[in-house]
Amino acid sequence: MRVVLVEPEIPQNTGSVARLCAATGTPLDLVGKLGFSLADRYLKRAGLDYWPFVELAVHPTWDGFRLTRPAGRLLAFSSHGAQSYTRIGFREDDLLVFGGESRGLPDALRGELAPLWSIPMPGTGVRSLNLANAVSIVLYEALRQRGRV
Repeated sequence: MRVVLVEPEIPQNTGSVARLCAATGTPLDLVGKLGFSLADRYLKRAGLDYWPFVELAVHPTWDGFRLTRPAGRLLAFSSHGAQSYTRIGFREDDLLVFGGESRGLPDALRGELAPLWSIPMPGTGVRSLNLANAVSIVLYEALRQRGRV
């Protein structure tokens, strides 16, 4: 299982996801143009001293990621998804793909990665969840199903 962030924009969110990945032993892939430098002090602060425990791969483009990624299903999560993530039977080789904070997944990727999965939000007035929260929800369910937590 891997977490894949496509064009993340906010260093604190990426740092929080990195901490989550360190805590769960889950590799993290950062893909495309990042909204920050990996040397950014906010990124390091959000990840604290956990960065050495993250299996991190950085890919400048989606095409580059696709060519080098490990085998497994690409499961994409978006507020545009029609099915709840709770309907997925997760597999050990799944790659969990999330888009950037303000734009989500690029339009071209939405088509390529269909079907898109969502996290139900029964409340009103909220467009989406915080990226780090969304990754946490999905990753822990996937790990729970696999008997890893």
